[in-house]
Order: sequence, then structure tokens, then C-alpha cells
Amino acid sequence: MIASTLSSTFAVGSTAGCVLLLALGIILVVKGGDWFVDAASWIAEVSGIPTFIIGATIVSLATTLPEILVSSIAASQGNAGMAIGNAVGSVNCNIALIMAISLLFIPASFKRKDYAAKMILLIVAVAVLWGMSAAGGQMLWWEALIVLLVFVAFMVENVISAKKQTKLAPDVKPDVSDNPKESYKGGNGVLTYYTTAKNAKKITIKRSGMVIERKDIVKNVLLFLLGAAAIVIGAQLMCDNGASLASKLGVSDELIGVTILAVGTSLPELVTTITAIVKKKSDLSVGNIVGANIIDLTLILPICSFIAAAKFGAPLPVEAQALTLDFPFCLAVAGIAMIPALIMGKFKRWQGALLLAGYITYITLLVLNTTKAISIF
Repeated sequence: MIASTLSSTFAVGSTAGCVLLLALGIILVVKGGDWFVDAASWIAEVSGIPTFIIGATIVSLATTLPEILVSSIAASQGNAGMAIGNAVGSVNCNIALIMAISLLFIPASFKRKDYAAKMILLIVAVAVLWGMSAAGGQMLWWEALIVLLVFVAFMVENVISAKKQTKLAPDVKPDVSDNPKESYKGGNGVLTYYTTAKNAKKITIKRSGMVIERKDIVKNVLLFLLGAAAIVIGAQLMCDNGASLASKLGVSDELIGVTILAVGTSLPELVTTITAIVKKKSDLSVGNIVGANIIDLTLILPICSFIAAAKFGAPLPVEAQALTLDFPFCLAVAGIAMIPALIMGKFKRWQGALLLAGYITYITLLVLNTTKAISIF
């Protein structure tokens, strides 16, 4: 409702209006995602959910919420090209642009056992999606279920891996910092503790050093709600004005999806990568990107397929651009990034250079095809 009001108020049929509202949507999605992830992680931790569950599930899903909403809204509006383009384009952007930048600055070493399953699942997901889509130029609901099984396998592997890592450190319970005579029994979370220990003004979680006061509860609940609202409104603005911009410029929804929307929803990963480079922790960036990519492919596209089946009574159509260029490029860059790394146990700068060159070529081919300079699909 708010997004529609903004679009009708400012767009006024102008290209400039569409660009401004599209930019506003990207800002809302990025900032809202930041608030939402921080608040969701805080609420989960103080509610007593094990830390390994938070990292393996809640944070992983929360960081991809912008892509999920943008593609879901596009699918519900019948813009299948934009929905698929955003999901696959985000993966291409994450690997061939964002990861490439990270590898060019600091090639990361890693433990094969920590990343092997995730890397293999990513390549399998791309291959399965491309194969199924190419078979009939569409994604049927039962095919979406098969892809969803890859997502389930990823989440299970995530939880098992995180649980193993958690066992390496002792599980330290929160303790009362302002009243040492009161003992915190644990098991039900900090929020439950506050409802029973009315005299406690604050507590400190030893494992993280986090000091929690009553006012923090209100603050984080508000940030959670505001973040979710900002993502929803921003996603709607991105879809509405992305489609309008595509129409005004005479380009396809798919091109807008794999460029502007994909880069816009991938900005959190870009910020994470830049921060990791500054702190010389590029392995963190790589891990975040691999996980986000699996979710983009194995959760977003099935959701879009279910939406198409429920709302339009038809399979999710997969356009020629996705079959001819987007999926093949996605599989190629996933292979270039993951396979040599799995063999060598580390990434190399040449991979970053090759991926970045590939991304520039990919975007150039899309633009040339759109302008009719060449004909690819």
C-alpha cells in the first residue's frame, strides 16, 4: 500500500521518477535487511535458541530475505523473468563480482571439511535447476519440490556443521551481573529470565560479552518490525519501478532482474566482503556468499514456482535469457570458483581475475543482445 502510494505520487510516468523510487527501494531493502538481521539474531540468542542454530538457520535465511521478497513479489505480479533474473542474477553477482573482488585482494584458505558439502551443493543446485528448466522451458511444482530438497539438505548440513563447531567450545550460560546472589538456571533464555527475575536490571552473556538491559528488548523488537517493514516496502518499490523502467527503456524484465535488482539485493554481501577485506578475513566473506547463493537458488525459485502455480494455475515460465545465458554462466562461474578451490584447499587470485572478466563479458553480452547489436536468444 505504501509502496503503491509512493509510486503513484512520485513516478508520474517519468523515467527519473522510476529511477528515484528504484533507488529508494534498494536503500530500504539494504538498511531494512541490516536492522532485521541484527534484531533477529539478538532476539534468537536472548530467547534461548542455541547459537549454532541461530547462525546456521536464522541468520542464513535473514540475509537472503531481500532476494526472497523481491522475487516473490515479481512472481506474484506475473514477472517471471524478473523473479528468476533476480535470483540467478544475485548468484552471478555474488560469485563473479563480489567474491571475485574478495579473491583479488585476499585469496582465502579454508578447511575442505567445512566448505566441501556446501560447495558441492551449490554446483548441484545450479545443474539441477538448469537441467529441469531446459527440459520444458518452465518449472513445474514437483520439480520445485525436488529443488527444495537440496535446500533442506543444505540446512541440515549447516546445523550439523555448526553443532560440531559449538562442541569445540564450552557452553557458558548467561549470569546475573548486577546481583551475583541470584543464580540463572538457564535453559529457557534470557527473556524468560527477565519475566521471573524482576529485580535484575541487566545480565551479561559470558560467551559474547553482551550486556542486556530491559530497554534492549523494546529496541530490538522495534528494529525487527521496522526492518521487516522496510524490506517489504523496498522490495515492492524495486519490483514496481524495475518493471516500469524496463518498459520505458525498452529492455526486458530479465535484464533488469539480473542487473539492477540483482546488484541491489546483493549489496549486503558486498558490504560484508569489503568489511572482510579490510579486516583481512576474506574466508568469512566466501562462506557467507556460498551459503547465500544456495538459498537464492534452492529456496527462492521453488517459492516463485509455488506462487505461479497457486495464483496463475500454471508452471513458472523460464525465459530464453535464463536458459541460454544466465544458468550456463552461473554453472560456469560456480565451477571456476569452487572446483579448483576444493582440489587445492584454497582460492587463488587468478580465479578472482577470471571471474571478474567473465562477469564483465556476461553483462556486455546481455546489453549487446538487448540493443540488437548481436542475437544470442
